Amino acid sequence: MSILFPTSPPEDKLYDTTILDDESKWTINNAHDPGILKTDQGYYIYSTDVRMGGELTPGIMVRRSQDLIHWEWVGYALPGIPEIATEWSQAINLWAPDVVKVGDKYRMYYSASTFGSTRSMIGLMESDSPEGPWTDCGCVVRTQEGDGPNAIDPHVVNDTEGQQWMVYGSFFGGIHILPLDQQTGKPTIEGFGTLLAIRDKATVDGAIEGPYIVYHPEFKKYYLFVSYDSLFKDYNVRVARADHITGPYTDIHGHVLTDIDYRPQHEIGNKIVGGYRFGEGEGWIAPGHNSVLNDDGTFYIVHHARGEQDKHWSYLHIRKILWTADGWPVVSPERYAGEQEQDLEPKQLTGQWETILLDPSENDQIASEPLELHEDGSLHHKGQTGHWQMQDARTLILEWSTTTGEPQRSEVKLLPSWDWERHCSTIIFTGMTAQGWSIWGKQIASTTI
Repeated sequence: MSILFPTSPPEDKLYDTTILDDESKWTINNAHDPGILKTDQGYYIYSTDVRMGGELTPGIMVRRSQDLIHWEWVGYALPGIPEIATEWSQAINLWAPDVVKVGDKYRMYYSASTFGSTRSMIGLMESDSPEGPWTDCGCVVRTQEGDGPNAIDPHVVNDTEGQQWMVYGSFFGGIHILPLDQQTGKPTIEGFGTLLAIRDKATVDGAIEGPYIVYHPEFKKYYLFVSYDSLFKDYNVRVARADHITGPYTDIHGHVLTDIDYRPQHEIGNKIVGGYRFGEGEGWIAPGHNSVLNDDGTFYIVHHARGEQDKHWSYLHIRKILWTADGWPVVSPERYAGEQEQDLEPKQLTGQWETILLDPSENDQIASEPLELHEDGSLHHKGQTGHWQMQDARTLILEWSTTTGEPQRSEVKLLPSWDWERHCSTIIFTGMTAQGWSIWGKQIASTTI
């Protein structure tokens, strides 16, 4: 059985100072807090105003793609900061936009604030086109010191009954959700809405922000994605799920995301993306602030990540989401290059691998470790022996003992992919351990491929 691998995608040129003033070449460069939208004209990314090595041009960055791989610069959505946002927040740029289509109109929800302040506002713009021009529709929700919530990081989503909601918030008072009037795009109730998630300390190191909700019809669950910790150091993406859009949202261990008394706090929420490095090559730090695309039943996570050598450079990453048998999302360790899920044979998996365990207590960069899969079904990992077998043509079971003798079992999904670090085809796996930790793997040498 031959494997259909993706073709070679555009090669990254990181830290490219020759394009600092050439926006037409900002393909995945200078992307931060990306929100994704699928339209008849292609896929669009709307992102926070950032740039490396130059003066900020506030106005929301816009990019477009036909395949989620090749991205082109469109421009700035807005000519500057809306007057109402400046008057309330004194913002010098705009953050974390989310664009949705309602009827024949496109609605952009944007954030206006200053770092560390709760005097913030989520505003609304409207257009006939995903590329604008945009008309100011005023304030959606605003906060000030003492309010609790922080009115930034909006995401608008419909529930299964057709009711529209806006989930929002960043550290301080946690994540809230408000019902919206689809005619106006604004809340139908007074106040700040229902609390969905919060952490026990309102600091950068204890942050929770960037909420995004998606519904999976097969599992009949709503999934709340959030980002934890410092966006410059140890950002990481967590997820929990609920039967109702207003919660309660629980992780794989049954912890509720509003529980601030549970210890240790870092164990709450399934960690699915974090800083990492495969092999000796350069890795990524502080990946986070995601959106999620359900593209006709295929799910993708869209987030930014910072280069290991210079964290001031942020880049757009898109990764495929796979799903465990019991309905949890797990994320590809490699960025999307057009890979397709397909059946594999055991002989195609033997060889040398690199694996990363996404320890929820370690959110700085995690380096990969060697893993060997042998033809006789045995494996070696960190001096320990174990066994592997295919549960089905797309699922692998790994079993070994840790250095303390504790049994380790992982169920992982297989996917022919592109190796962005080594610029070649490979097979990856992503899944969860029996303890509920995400685990990644990448084949680096095979006897058959």
